Amino acid sequence: MPVFRIAEAALEIQQGHEVLRVEPWGADSARVRAARYRIPAESIGALDERPPSADDTVSVSAGDSSGVLVHGELTVSAVHHWDQVRLTFTRTSTGEELLAEQTRGWQGNRTGVYEAQQRFAAYPGERLYGLGQHAHGRLDHKGLRLDLVQRNGEVSIPFVLSSRGYGLLWNVPALGSVEFAENGTCWTADQTREIDYWITAAPTPKEILARYADATGHAPELPEWASGFWQCKLRYRTQDELLAVAREHRRRGLPMSVIVTDYFHWSAMGDYRFDEAEWPDPKAMVDELADLGVELMVSVWPTVSPLSENYAAFRDRGLLLGSDQGAEFHHLVQDKGMATQMPVAVYDPTNPDTRSFVWDLIRRNYLDLGIRVFWLDACEPELVPAHPANLTLYAGPGAQATNVFPRDNARLFAEGMAAAGQPGTVLLSRSAWAGAQKYGAAVWSGDIPATWDSLRRQVRAGLSIAVSGIPWWTTDIGGFQGGDPDDSGYRELMIRWFQYGAFCPLFRLHGDREPRMPWGHAQTGGPNEVWSYGEEAYEILSAHLHLRERLRPYLHEQMRTASEHGTPPMRPLFVDFPHDQAAWTVDDQFMFGPDILVAPVTIPGASERQVHLPEGVTWTDAWTGREHAGGATVTAHAPIERIPVFVAQGADVLGLFTPAEPAHR
Repeated sequence: MPVFRIAEAALEIQQGHEVLRVEPWGADSARVRAARYRIPAESIGALDERPPSADDTVSVSAGDSSGVLVHGELTVSAVHHWDQVRLTFTRTSTGEELLAEQTRGWQGNRTGVYEAQQRFAAYPGERLYGLGQHAHGRLDHKGLRLDLVQRNGEVSIPFVLSSRGYGLLWNVPALGSVEFAENGTCWTADQTREIDYWITAAPTPKEILARYADATGHAPELPEWASGFWQCKLRYRTQDELLAVAREHRRRGLPMSVIVTDYFHWSAMGDYRFDEAEWPDPKAMVDELADLGVELMVSVWPTVSPLSENYAAFRDRGLLLGSDQGAEFHHLVQDKGMATQMPVAVYDPTNPDTRSFVWDLIRRNYLDLGIRVFWLDACEPELVPAHPANLTLYAGPGAQATNVFPRDNARLFAEGMAAAGQPGTVLLSRSAWAGAQKYGAAVWSGDIPATWDSLRRQVRAGLSIAVSGIPWWTTDIGGFQGGDPDDSGYRELMIRWFQYGAFCPLFRLHGDREPRMPWGHAQTGGPNEVWSYGEEAYEILSAHLHLRERLRPYLHEQMRTASEHGTPPMRPLFVDFPHDQAAWTVDDQFMFGPDILVAPVTIPGASERQVHLPEGVTWTDAWTGREHAGGATVTAHAPIERIPVFVAQGADVLGLFTPAEPAHR
């Protein structure tokens, strides 16, 4: 028989070699940990410290064959079933079952670690949201199987919000999978020392997201400059080329907040400094941009070339990712000084010595020039070949720890900025894990195709990552892979994507336009400025640049809410309208704060679309002023100049949608 006991405010169960611990972890929430023999003393997951709770009243009881922990709205019951203790989670006030364990499984490999599985019951009609960012085109993950691994465009954040009224974080950064089948949910860690998950029974989706932010960390408040327009193309190759674009924006009266120096601006990967042949006076460039009110963002890859002036120091100090088998090179690049592609190494941000060493280079070569915005590209990390289980990290074997790489890469820069006495910044990252938001990580959706199908998938992907605790998000407007600025069909796609982007948390134009070039340091990409797409597109794009400017004060109000309460500015309808059952099924619209409903146009040639208006509110068409009762689906006009936008009754934002200033040429 198992032994049930009370340990401080926690419930502990011992059955044979398995130890199970259930403890309060924030309001209405609990953390569950299970292991063989003993709970590990250290964890590299997202639950660093137990969050404070307004109501720390916890009731724990233990009997001969069962135990109960009650914490606010969450009741955890532990009962012995045949050969295992299983947990059931209910809402305290109603007794409603939220989730129940089925089985736990451990498969050893004679090394002291295990393949571990945690199975839960499935429920008819349950909908499951979050899980990071994926390109499968679904908002509801029920019925899907997902790999728990970081890839370009696939961001693994193992948090799920259920329509049944709970949130669950799988706090195991191991490679693995999750399957939301009709007959059960199964979380699998390929290699781990423990099962560790967190669950909350907060009453509403907003409160679930607030509890999750309390547990994993709150995002800082978005800096004022970051809410404006970010200009980027594949690569501005020289200082003169970049400054010419910034000056032209000013000449035309077009707003811009950030312009980007992308990859291969460096002398070699791992040098972390400008190539003086192409960027002869970066301090003067930064100063001129500052006079224009523009921040410079620089691209920082974690790759280190064997030709870098810093490679020997990285290698000899043990600051690079290791290999379980084979040489310690994990990517192929044709960097400067290479006649062909060559293997390069990758630094290990889970190592505090690496974080200190890299930051010192960043501080001396970028921050001291006035550069305070960083683009953390390829930070999954991108691997060639893709063999994350073969890595070794300071944090542990690759199979156990690789998924936290992007989180700790953001941590490197956040800690460095704080140590330098700098205000918080935005770290544009291609990947993330639970907790990355507290370091100022802003995720973008990776190297996506420039297609209508891709645009449709971005809407769902952005809402999924918003529900996963990342309030700062964007796409490459227009898609990354291709797009001909002279093609009328692509110009329509660019217009519709730009209109959608104006309502994303970050508003950023980027892409590798035609004519494209082979991957390598000679790349530049085709033109990708707002004036690159013809006169009709220019009028519409410039109008939306000015619309975004008018929206910025409203957006910052939402960003303050995101920082304080964990409510993302861009979110699915059900977050604000959980009692509207239809709101749980709508996956191609979103709320932009509590007052603005946005319905992107994602079909070529469309001039209208169906829009669901949630019940309980009267809605006003932002463009026409016509009022509509909530709880209905309406046909909204969508001429090429605009996408449908509706404003909730009583909101003081209708004036933001006045016609924009005429574009300058």
